[in-house]
Amino acid sequence: MSEAPWTRAEFEQQLRDRGRAYHIHHPFNVMLNGGKASREQIRGWVANRFYYQINIPIKDAAILANCEDRMVRRNWVQRILDHDGYGEDAGGIDSWLRLAEAVGLTRAQVESLGDVVPGVRFAVDAYVNFARRAPWPEAVCASLTELFAPEIHQQRLASWPQHYPWIEPAGLKYFQSRVSLARRDVEFGLALTLDRFRSRAAQERALEVLQFKLDVLWQMNDAMAQAYGVSQ
Repeated sequence: MSEAPWTRAEFEQQLRDRGRAYHIHHPFNVMLNGGKASREQIRGWVANRFYYQINIPIKDAAILANCEDRMVRRNWVQRILDHDGYGEDAGGIDSWLRLAEAVGLTRAQVESLGDVVPGVRFAVDAYVNFARRAPWPEAVCASLTELFAPEIHQQRLASWPQHYPWIEPAGLKYFQSRVSLARRDVEFGLALTLDRFRSRAAQERALEVLQFKLDVLWQMNDAMAQAYGVSQ
């Protein structure tokens, strides 16, 4: 006999509890936000995370390609515009390139992807491939790491100007924009997940999917820690 599904509130709490595995707790991120990172480590992180940034709209386009629900597509397409830019808004990818310039990298260097380490590339590619092949509600569920994103951006905004005054403040615009955008995005993704994953088996699958995305982010930090070290 199958177990009874969690209530909506219980299921949401199960999802939120997975924040214990968010990469905010990874030693490499703790080092970055704790002010102990060298310029080389910060630049390495920015260059490697760029590969993740440029793949976000590709991942979201894969979700749209698999989604038959027009109302979901009308909402989800905004994520692509947020990152690629639209009209006068240059978008999140351009903001990340301004961050790269603020930490002493050139756009050409970052866009060449020459500094992307294999473990980061493998993890990001695995996430994009998942979005292409999985049922679209599962790919939406994987995006729920956004539940935990505002805190990590707020940490950077609070600590980086203090610990790394050599970074041009204008370069931190990406983090400022994502505090509000992540909250907006997660409101829709969370409601959809709570609506779509109703049986206990489906709810447990949603937790597995969210854990997969958490593992992707953790692996990226593992790979960067191996490449650049972790300062104590």
